[in-house]
Amino acid sequence: MLDFEQIEDLDDGRRLELLVQSVVDYAIYLLSVEGRVLTWNSGAERLKGYQAEEIIGRNFSEFYTPEDRDLGVHQKGLEVAARTGRFETEGWRVRKDGTRFWALVVIDAVRNKAGKLIGFAKVTRDVTERKRTQQALEQAQQALFQSQKMESLGQLTGGVAHDFNNLLSVIMNSLELLRNRLPEDARAQALLDNAMHGAERGARLIRHMLAFARRQELKVEAVSLQRLIPGLVEIIDRSVGPGINVEVHIPQALPPVRTDPNQLETAILNLALNARDAMPEGGRIVISARMHTGTASTPLDLRPGHYVVISVSDTGTGMDEVALMRAPEPFFTTKGAGKGTGLGLSMVQGLAEQSGGKLQITSQLGYGTTVSVWLAVAEAGLAAAAQGPSESVPAVAAEQESLLILVVDDDPLVRLSVVALLEELGHSVVSAESGNEALQIIASNPAIELILSDELMPGMTGSQLTTIIHELRPNLPVILASGFAELRPGSAVTAPRLAKPFSSRDLVAAIAAAMAAARG
Repeated sequence: MLDFEQIEDLDDGRRLELLVQSVVDYAIYLLSVEGRVLTWNSGAERLKGYQAEEIIGRNFSEFYTPEDRDLGVHQKGLEVAARTGRFETEGWRVRKDGTRFWALVVIDAVRNKAGKLIGFAKVTRDVTERKRTQQALEQAQQALFQSQKMESLGQLTGGVAHDFNNLLSVIMNSLELLRNRLPEDARAQALLDNAMHGAERGARLIRHMLAFARRQELKVEAVSLQRLIPGLVEIIDRSVGPGINVEVHIPQALPPVRTDPNQLETAILNLALNARDAMPEGGRIVISARMHTGTASTPLDLRPGHYVVISVSDTGTGMDEVALMRAPEPFFTTKGAGKGTGLGLSMVQGLAEQSGGKLQITSQLGYGTTVSVWLAVAEAGLAAAAQGPSESVPAVAAEQESLLILVVDDDPLVRLSVVALLEELGHSVVSAESGNEALQIIASNPAIELILSDELMPGMTGSQLTTIIHELRPNLPVILASGFAELRPGSAVTAPRLAKPFSSRDLVAAIAAAMAAARG
């Protein structure tokens, strides 16, 4: 090793060479005008993996990726440096062993005293770690932005859906009352049926919106896939058309899953229709399910446990990385204008997460897509219930005892329509527009036998009202009407729920269940 006195004795050229060779964190070397490597320092050897004798005389394009070489990126850098004196960029570079690193590159033109270009000085630094840190930060910022956006959209969607549920309740209740009052007229009945079908379609759309917002009221039960999915095949076959073959592979040994069967049917149908739209020339859809016994390595950040994975696969066009990343976003769609709302996958994702599972999408452009819904296996009690036939909603009782019912709702249109529907069923009804007014009526009228209250009301929610009523009159039954899951997690309120919009059939069933529970 040279000491200071020895370095002082060197000429300028030797000192410069010593300086360049001593730099190990930067690749510093000279290029000819054509781009051939003329010098090679220890930093270049360490960074790129070539010994000097292996690389000197070869073109520096060896360090570029094949795709960049095809685009002439290396030559463009020399051209810019020759024209402007300097070129600086970042990009992927390749070591001798084929591994890649993210490089910060500077190319300076070298000219003689006459100003003639005689070559280039090139400096390269490995900044891969900085790049990874930057990417991680950008991903974290994007994830935070998406989370905030989804939360805002969810709140907006939930609020809009609540108002629409109230409107649909008024419309559907009024139509039902009109049906009983209009004379027997085939055309009038057909118009009423048409209006009712339109309102029901609106209710389904609201359920999709609430599923996206993770706020729909799920009727969770143990669902047997061996019974549910084969029953969908005929509907799916008719929906996808003759050019697409639908296959179903559901093992008989699968345990039931814990979810809402109606929402799951809608989710699978949505996935099948998405698959159809990805195969304009026809193809194959495979609906399958498999068991996953969870351990600490359960994917998708799911809790360890037992899951059933329901998958819908197609042989369609597939998605590129950008579309795959954005697919679950609300209102994102690759379909043409008017051919999709972009809420389908968001709805499926909402159902999966509310059922304690996850949505998983794998796809490759030109090779089809597989969408998988992970659902938790039902616990023993629910699983036993799934062995028998599912019970339908009880029919409207031919004769039901007449009750004095208090209806509580802050929306006057909803309150009026519910009062009319209850009176049509033979009950006596009083009404209140707030929780405080309801408590005053209860205190002054001990003959009230049942409370039917909206959940989301200003000042006092239905669940808060229920808690107070249970303290004052423990045996007075309360039914909470709600368009979506408004009760806070961990709420101790156990009042029966009635999902909006509801029909007279639903109302009779809820009243019967509430009265039976109170007497029991």
